[in-house]
Formats: sequence, structure tokens, C-alpha cells
Amino acid sequence: MPSTSSSTSAATAAADITHPATNPDLKLPGRRLPLWLSGSSLLISLLALLPLAFIIVISIQTGWETVARLVFRPRVGELLFNTSLLVVLALPLCVVLGIAMAWLTERSNLPARRMWSALAIAPLAVPAFVHSYAWISLLPAFNGLAAAVLLSVIAYFPFIYLPAAAALRRMDPALEDSAAALGLAPWAVFRRVTLPQLRLAIWGGGLLVSLHLLAEYGLYAMIRFDTFTTAIFDQFQSSFNGPAANMLAGVLALCCLLLLSTEAATRGKARYARVGAGSARQAVTTKLGWRWSLPALLLCLATAALTLGVPLLTLGHWLWEGGGEAWHNDALWPALRQTLLYGAAGALLTVLAAVPLAWLSVRAPSRLQRLQEGCNYITSSLPGIVTALALVTITINFARPLYQTVITILLAYLLMFLPRALISLRAGIAQAPAELEYAARSLGCTPGKALWRVTLRLAAPGAAAGMAMVFLAISNELTATLLLAPNGTRTLATGFWAMTSEIDYIAAAPYALLMVLLSLPLTWLLHYHSKRTAGR
Repeated sequence: MPSTSSSTSAATAAADITHPATNPDLKLPGRRLPLWLSGSSLLISLLALLPLAFIIVISIQTGWETVARLVFRPRVGELLFNTSLLVVLALPLCVVLGIAMAWLTERSNLPARRMWSALAIAPLAVPAFVHSYAWISLLPAFNGLAAAVLLSVIAYFPFIYLPAAAALRRMDPALEDSAAALGLAPWAVFRRVTLPQLRLAIWGGGLLVSLHLLAEYGLYAMIRFDTFTTAIFDQFQSSFNGPAANMLAGVLALCCLLLLSTEAATRGKARYARVGAGSARQAVTTKLGWRWSLPALLLCLATAALTLGVPLLTLGHWLWEGGGEAWHNDALWPALRQTLLYGAAGALLTVLAAVPLAWLSVRAPSRLQRLQEGCNYITSSLPGIVTALALVTITINFARPLYQTVITILLAYLLMFLPRALISLRAGIAQAPAELEYAARSLGCTPGKALWRVTLRLAAPGAAAGMAMVFLAISNELTATLLLAPNGTRTLATGFWAMTSEIDYIAAAPYALLMVLLSLPLTWLLHYHSKRTAGR
């Protein structure tokens, strides 16, 4: 799952503001940066470049004529059209719904605002492919572009809602008051003052939604809507056609890099913080009145019904139909144990790998360090299918004993989800005073001991939050696990996929319910962190 804009922005701001003067010059006299920290940070960043390097090397080895034949063909054009149309239609709807829900729950007198706020982020607890399962088991003919757009909106609009709601909570209401005092109508105030202040939230959340639309496999495969990711997986699974699948992966990677470049280029450099005297206060809520209260409640109710009502009712129906026998599946509980083991091992490994990058980011920032950090962000933005194909090809050709082993799948999780741990851990280290670490080193502690005994203990809450986010992303991961996991391995996600592939919806329901229950803590963590950031 792969991982949110509001928590990312808050964590980044905390890291930048808490220690604005932290730099390499603050090191103790005669002390250099620990070699193991800088070396491990560089090694992790080089590993993160494996998927991009794989695409480049494969393209060179394949040759331009073969690349042109595989890329410039009608099938690629069809996939590009489908994927682009999906983004063009679903993204604006996600933005509109996310902004509307954020404004209603943060700036209006909507009845039961706290409940609707919690329900607005609750869809994140339901894996995207579980949404497809719920709808196609209810409506077997539910497929195609319209189905893909609807499911994309209800699955991913919380990525817009979360940062937009957080931005509305932190926004200085004096700006809107001044605009209203100058004679602007409420709608004009929103359009000319409030909406521009949400630009970063919309751009960041929109980028996250777009990357999910490019990377998602299970959601679109179940409703028979072809995208690059579904075509790559089908090509690999059916004929193991390396060049064809790899060239499709290259086109998909270029689309992701294009999205990243577009977001960075259009983000702008405007200031969004107030400078000057003033006191923090909450904005006055807008009274909807009887004319708008009913439509607002209907919008919230319809959103909750589509995002949560359909999946929960469908799961309840199939569990009721299956009765106790649905839980007597011999593979269910081993799948739960396997998911917990992979999630715990992957989360621990990812957090440990993020420690050098996070420490250098806060204690010794530099251009090289920022470049290394950027390598990890770019790689994590690539679809899991690209990372999996890279590791499949590399292990088969250069490290065959590692092919389809636990080491390979854990490395994939590390490459895909490291930024989720890095963001949380960096914020925790930024809040740990550097002077305490320096004092420990002056008393004879080695840099490693000072980091372990002082800094990491103070940063433990951030590390725990990062582990939780990585664990839950791993528990719902599908494509990389299907391609890389050892033979005979079954997690909740792969077990669910196997059951739905056999049209056995009753047997799939327990897998889906367990995934939702494992995802609930992440949803609560996001909601809690968002409220805490705003001081509520």
C-alpha cells in the first residue's frame, strides 16, 4: 500500500522545523559521520535503483528494433488509452468528492460531523480488490470502464480527503474573514481564498491516487478492465514472455515518472503559512440551513453506503451463506499466520533499513543525502509489478538460489514500502534533541550506541507508527507476493485471490474479513494522527 499526503507533509514539516540548524558542522570535534551509517544509506539507495536499472538494461539488451516492435503496437496503444482515460475520469471525481467531504466535516455544521469524518477514511480499511469482489458478487455483469471509474473513486477518494481535511483544520480563518469583509460572497471566498490554500493537498493526494490507478491489479482484473498492470501480469503468468512483459513495465514506469515530474513542475512555489502576529483559532462553521443540510447528509450517506455498506453487506451475506463451514478452511489460518510473519519481518526489516537514511536526513542533511532519499521515493512510486519483474529477472539470471525465496519477497517489500517507514522515523528523530546524542558520545558511547540508547528510544513512537504502516501495506499486497513468494506460500491476499479466481465467494469471504480487520488499526492511526496534527 504502498502509503498519505497529510501525514507525510506533517512529518516533513516537523523534521524541517524542529532542527532547522542541524548540519554536519554540529558534529563533535574530531568526530566524523559513522561510516556504517553513510555506507548502509548508500547501499539501500543503490538497491532502490534496481527496478529502474533493470528497465534500462533490459531495453538496451533487447535492442531498439525489438523495443520498437513491442512498444509501438496497437495493444500498447489500447492499454495506454484505457489507463489514461481511467485517470482522466476518476481523478477529478476523487478530488471533487474528497474536497466536498472535507469541507462538510470540517467547515460546516453538518450533523454528526465526527462520525462522517471517520466514515470518510474508513474505505482505506477495505483493500481495493475487496471492493471489486463485493460489487461483482452482487452484480455479476458489473465490468468495464464505468465500473472501473466507480470503484476507483470509492476506493481512493480518502487520499484526497485526508490531506484536504488536515489543511482546512490548519488554515488561518483570518484570510477568509478578510475576504468576506471585502464583500465577497461565500462561494467566491471558497473559490478565491480557501481552494488555493488546498492546492498542495490536492496535488499531493492527486498524485497518490494517480499512482494507485496505475499500479492496481486486483481491482481491475476482477472487473475485466485492461490496464498496463493487468496486461503485464497476464503476459508474465501465461507465457513468461520476458521482453513483452518487460517493455510494458518500461512504459508503465515512464508513465509513473511522468506523473511525478508533472506534479513537481505544477506544484508552484507559493507560501501557505502565515507570517506575523496573530493567535490560532478555529474557523467559524458555516450554517448549511434546511436547503443544504438534506443534500449534504444524502451525499455523506450515499458515500458511506457505496464505500462501506456494499462490501460489509456482501461479506455478511457470504459469511451467512457459508455458516461455520466457511471458517473451517484448512488453508485460512495458515494464511493468517503467514501474513503476520511476512508483515512483521518485512516491517522490522524496512524500519531498520530506514534508520540510516532518517538519521542522516535530520542530523547531517546534504545534497547527496537528499539524492539518496529521492531514489527511494521514486522507486516506491513504481507499481509493485515492475519491482517484482525486476527481482524475478535479476534472481533468475544472477542469483538463482534466491529466486522465489523469503529473501526476495522481503527485499521487494523493502523497496516498495521504505518511504512509509522513513517519513515516520524521520519525524521521530527530528523530535529527539541532538544534544542528548552528542552528550552520550562525549561520555564515551560509540555513535552506534548513542543512536541506539538515546535517539532511537526517543524516536520509538515514530518507528512504531512506521512499522504499523508497513505491516498493513504488506498484509494487503498482492502482485509482488503472487510473483515472488516461495511455492506453497499463501497469505490472506493471495488466498483471497485464489478463491475468487475459482468463483468461490463463500470461501473468499473469511480472507476478506480478516484483511479488513487487520487494516482497521491503520485507519485509526491515520485519523488519530490527522487530528493530533491539528491540535484536536
